[in-house]
Amino acid sequence: MGGGGWWHRDIVEPGKAPLLLCLVAFIVTFLVTRTIVRLIRAGRGPFGNVSAGGMHVHHVVPGTVLVVVGGLIALGAPGGAWRGAAGIVFGIGAALVLDEFALILHLSDVYWAQAGRASVNAVLLAAGVMGCVLLGFSPLGVNDVRHYEWAVRVEVMTIAAVSLLFVVISLLKGKYGMALLGVFLVPLALIGSVRLARPNSPWDHWFYPAGSRKADRAAEREAQRPPLVVRVRTKVENVLAGAPTAPATPAGVGGTTAPGGPADG
Repeated sequence: MGGGGWWHRDIVEPGKAPLLLCLVAFIVTFLVTRTIVRLIRAGRGPFGNVSAGGMHVHHVVPGTVLVVVGGLIALGAPGGAWRGAAGIVFGIGAALVLDEFALILHLSDVYWAQAGRASVNAVLLAAGVMGCVLLGFSPLGVNDVRHYEWAVRVEVMTIAAVSLLFVVISLLKGKYGMALLGVFLVPLALIGSVRLARPNSPWDHWFYPAGSRKADRAAEREAQRPPLVVRVRTKVENVLAGAPTAPATPAGVGGTTAPGGPADG
């Protein structure tokens, strides 16, 4: 392959360098953010929660601002270095927002609760999608694509578009692992989309009324000992995000322990 090889043909020529900068900024920001909040949670280091007027400011707030700023730069500024800067700003903001995706989903401070694991899965899913685009599956913007190569690329993109529906359903059913892997392996996304939803997932709230057969079956399945894949996934998530706080337990008459802990990011 001439003209500088894969790097020039699939990254530089189609203008994907800003996306690469976005992905790098996204991953670095997520890792740094998780490291800082875990240090805050453990009471180590010079870091602390950000407050304004007695209100805890979650990092989804500056993240939202950065996403808007990055989008405006990308849309309104000239090309060249500005697009690269937009990619970096957007990547940083997107990482901050998705790191608290579970808070947005539940409209509750569940950062350190089990439900907060949705944030980690959302980050991994977003990184996987960006990585797929960078691999050059998209034929858009790539010159000198042979007929057979164009056909393969279009087929891959078509499959990806169809599988996106399965991935979204898997996410709504709480099958975050299958949704993530389904970005690369379509059958897993299909399996996740047809299996029972996990309790407390959006799909469960919408389509499994309390006391229904499906709700009972989902609860029974969740109560069973998790398979090896789930245990491994949980360990990986603990490394990435920290172990979740144990569910609240009674603390005296009418009292409960706080599930979030002193640091919620």
